[in-house]
Amino acid sequence: MRATWISCVVVLGCTSEPAFPIAHFASSPPVTIVNDRRDVPKPPKERKALQDPYAVKVLLVRPVERTLDVPRAQRAKGVNSIDEVPDSTWFTNRPPLTPDQVRTGPLTVDTPENHFPWTLKSTKFGGASSGFIVNDARGIKWLLKFDDKDFPEVETGADVLGDRLMWAAGFNVPEDEIVYFRLEDLVLAPDAHVKSRFGGNEGKLTAAKVREALSHIEKSKDGRYRATASRWLDGKPVGDPGGEGTRKGDPNDRIAHELRRDERGLATFYSWIDLVDVWPGNFLDVWTADHGRHYLVHYVLDFDSSLAALGSVQYDMRRSYTYRWDWPTVFGSFMSAGFIEWDWEGRPRQSIRGVPSLFTAIGFDPSRWHCDLPFLPFQTADRFDAFWAAKILSRFTRDQIHAAVEAGRYSDPRATEYIANTLVARQHKIVTYAYRQVNPLDGFSMSDQLCFDDLAVAQGYAAGVTTHYEVRARDARGRILAPADVVAAAQGGHVCTRVPALANAPDGYTVVEITTVRPDFRGTTYVHLARGPLGALHVVGIWRV
Repeated sequence: MRATWISCVVVLGCTSEPAFPIAHFASSPPVTIVNDRRDVPKPPKERKALQDPYAVKVLLVRPVERTLDVPRAQRAKGVNSIDEVPDSTWFTNRPPLTPDQVRTGPLTVDTPENHFPWTLKSTKFGGASSGFIVNDARGIKWLLKFDDKDFPEVETGADVLGDRLMWAAGFNVPEDEIVYFRLEDLVLAPDAHVKSRFGGNEGKLTAAKVREALSHIEKSKDGRYRATASRWLDGKPVGDPGGEGTRKGDPNDRIAHELRRDERGLATFYSWIDLVDVWPGNFLDVWTADHGRHYLVHYVLDFDSSLAALGSVQYDMRRSYTYRWDWPTVFGSFMSAGFIEWDWEGRPRQSIRGVPSLFTAIGFDPSRWHCDLPFLPFQTADRFDAFWAAKILSRFTRDQIHAAVEAGRYSDPRATEYIANTLVARQHKIVTYAYRQVNPLDGFSMSDQLCFDDLAVAQGYAAGVTTHYEVRARDARGRILAPADVVAAAQGGHVCTRVPALANAPDGYTVVEITTVRPDFRGTTYVHLARGPLGALHVVGIWRV
């Protein structure tokens, strides 16, 4: 008898609907700004990330160490009561932007092209691409990065358009722009020197060494060279924030980075622009002065491998499909003696100047995209993080995307059109996928009725599909208060419905369960209502399941 009872419990647990989520929200407006700008009197100890040791750690050591670990899914932190990310030193919710604003992006100063000569201070350090550190005639410091001669405009264009799109999405980025210059626009500083890969001084930078470096860069018929100019960030760089845990020496850093939604949501944005070069060294903390106080501002950097540029330049078809060293791929190839046909084999290629040959929407699957190295915030990201990012992504119009691509200053107009069209196609795939993983309702408000937007209907991702909503009222313990109302979808996706019943509580605290039903989809969102100080009922929280 006991065994039978246990079996029934197991069966019920497997077949019943998800348990009602016990959550209670304060009757107050959602937090829109996080106070993470409290004074940090001295800069934290600088962190210097080295890619090779990091790669060995995350590709070889950690998988072995965690072979027997049972991963425990954790919802993202750093979200408010309506499941949004507040403004902080990590992320900013941008207002609606015009295409011109997207094209300009983070730029705050006039282009250095209008301020020659440039004084060469040193070669750049770190990373795979060549470059220089210069001061323009105003004294503003810039980092110059170049394209490989065999791949003109590929990495510089990808860097700038990636910079614009990530800025428009809400992240902190450097001020990057495309510039052109001639050899005679450069002058050597008396102390100009060559830097090693790790920042050390390897000797004097001479005119001969400058000419040698420029010989590996394409030179136009009119004698100009092309580069990305990245304005030196204000403040003191203190290295990367790390991909997990919190940073010592920063009292404002209170959420483990692998649990931050803004960090986890980056996986969706990076899959859109196909940026696979993801590791702590491509993030930077800057100790910033602000009216007598200091705090850390967190930047995302180095978009020159966007648009599958890294795989295209290195002729590596696996990029975007698998980690640099991927155990299932290695064992699969070994066990099959090479007879397995992998998804990346036969990837379509194109040959437009400036466009990475592997960048395409054909074969792109948002659920299977991979960056080069395992990055813990991306590994812990869940469908709710992807939905948050997809909502932002869905707001980009084609004109805005086109404007971002125009900032890449491609010489062939076909490149601008191809990249913009491909980004739009990838955007559509990502949003379609994300809206099928989570009930895509948003924009909840309460007046005489409870209103919301079905984003899939409003944005055309459920066009021609019959949709209705089952609306139930529950009390704070999850007890159903009245039979469900069935509400039809409205044209345009904006739906208003009565609340079937209110809980008998001093503040009327009621949880409205809204289940969206389509022929091939069913998903639920819980909307928490309560009376405010003036007695009006309003939305106090959202819980997605």
